[in-house]
Amino acid sequence: MLKYSKIRKDLDIENMNGNAEDLAFFTHYLQNHTNGVSKSFKKRAVEYYNQQNTNLSIASEPELQAMLPIKWDIPFPSPQKPEFTFIDLFAGIGGFRIPMQEIGGKCVFSSEFNYHAQRAYELNFGEVPFGDITKLDLNAVPKHNVLCAGFPCQPFSISGKMKGFEDTRGTLIYHIFKIIEKREPDVVLLENVKHLLYHDKKRTLTTIIQHLEELGYKVSKKVLNASDFGLPQNRERIIIVGHKNKKFDFSKLKTKSKPVLKSFLDKENDFEFLNEPYTILEEMKTQDSGLIFAGYRNKTIRKAGVRPNTEHLSRVHKQPNRIYSTDGVHPALPSQESSGRFWIYHENEVRKLTIQECYKIMGFPRKFKLINNKSELYRQVGNSVAVPMIKEVASQIKEQLITSIKIKDAEYIS
Repeated sequence: MLKYSKIRKDLDIENMNGNAEDLAFFTHYLQNHTNGVSKSFKKRAVEYYNQQNTNLSIASEPELQAMLPIKWDIPFPSPQKPEFTFIDLFAGIGGFRIPMQEIGGKCVFSSEFNYHAQRAYELNFGEVPFGDITKLDLNAVPKHNVLCAGFPCQPFSISGKMKGFEDTRGTLIYHIFKIIEKREPDVVLLENVKHLLYHDKKRTLTTIIQHLEELGYKVSKKVLNASDFGLPQNRERIIIVGHKNKKFDFSKLKTKSKPVLKSFLDKENDFEFLNEPYTILEEMKTQDSGLIFAGYRNKTIRKAGVRPNTEHLSRVHKQPNRIYSTDGVHPALPSQESSGRFWIYHENEVRKLTIQECYKIMGFPRKFKLINNKSELYRQVGNSVAVPMIKEVASQIKEQLITSIKIKDAEYIS
């Protein structure tokens, strides 16, 4: 049986070389050759294979079908006997896909705009996601049971004259609505930052829920914190679940007591210690969030524009200056490396999290492979979802909403 790693090497899939869309068709075809979705991808996949054929040492095109199935020697292969299907939009590095596959889901389509995230996704799942969602041919998106999307937060220009979700045209969620309208998944699972609750004077969230309801879904929403699902990170995100027939019950989610950061830390690594003056507080108080403010860097006090007698607070209130105790949780990892890792106070020293620790407190398994680009790694993990939190939501979706649903054949519909 031919290994994926052999195909990957021969086609130089890792570097893509400007062939991301062709490789998306090709890898989606390999992943779905036994179901109806292969019709969506086969023509482009074979054309691409033919173009590369003269430089390959693998089978020639007439033997392409004969070499299937291939051996998926990748960290996260699809389940052998899937119980439901899903698609992964704004897929990032696969924070949705890992838990969805763990509970028996088969991914039949993925989409991600960022090149470096596409590389990380392919490295771990053997599939190059399709790119810009605004340019997708919706006919290539198969029927599916669950639509997953961690979409960007954007305001809408609402005129009040539009019909249905047309008032969201020009935003990325418009294209999610288009896919929902065309494919009618049984369940819609959306994730966003907590700020979506208040974005554009609450109009953004209200509009999203309204249009999901117009598309025939009963919608539930709740802000969840990763620290309630086994991760030492104060990361609040809003989860929106829509179903055709019943509302999702968030109260059935199984939560855990907040863990402490120090139990997730590396014993040995190339640590980045704070090599400048800092102050550690004699008395540290645990906040309701689980954060323990331990001290601050002794940066120059900012005086311009600061109220009298509060000058000393200016250096404390700036996030990059804060130091947190590892006896508590870590603040939410943001997506920029320059401010993406806060200082931590651990074993009487102050340092930053390593990249491995960042992925650990986001819940990525040890076998998850990292691309060789440090700044992108911080950006990717900061933009990801908390894997255990999504797994618990997905498990309850499976139990509450799709136990009685017959798995949808991933068929091609023109």
